[in-house]
Amino acid sequence: MSSEPTVIPIGLVVLVGPPTSGKTASVRELVAQGSLDPEAVVSSDEIRAEFHEGEAVDAASDTVDARVFDERDRRITARLAAGRIAVAESTNVTPQARTRLVAIAERFGAPVTVLRFPQDEADLLRQNEERERNDFSAADISAYAAIMRRDANSARLRVQGAALVRDVPGRGQGSRLRKPPGDSRSACLELP
Repeated sequence: MSSEPTVIPIGLVVLVGPPTSGKTASVRELVAQGSLDPEAVVSSDEIRAEFHEGEAVDAASDTVDARVFDERDRRITARLAAGRIAVAESTNVTPQARTRLVAIAERFGAPVTVLRFPQDEADLLRQNEERERNDFSAADISAYAAIMRRDANSARLRVQGAALVRDVPGRGQGSRLRKPPGDSRSACLELP
């Protein structure tokens, strides 16, 4: 890996990785540092929680997912239309999920940056056991990891419309995200 930071242009940033791979922790770090506007992060989990506050909801329900992802797309569209960065924080491991996002970016001529969070399945399973949330079983995690291996390699992501693809080490592996000093139109990703 390069020791130089990767500059991520304003546009759509698509996080790709199984649950527990470090996507949420990475964007929370950027927000906590003041390097990323919290409104830039469009999280399907947070939208689901907004829609169903206090209700028990089957996260796999097609009706729930349709509403959640329609709202996610609306929020991403609004940010890209305003010339702002939008971070799609979902698993995005399937080609269908990414195709939908790339189509939105293309409408605005916005570049698509994909940040991959490829972790070993054993690490994902261990991290899932350590989580406070229990919405994913070990079988779910293994299934997401298999889809990631099969459908989300760098070459395939580029063919699907990513201008830039970078692997981000997972939790505890030394990745650092930050914004370049004095540059409000981009962000940096520092990899060890």
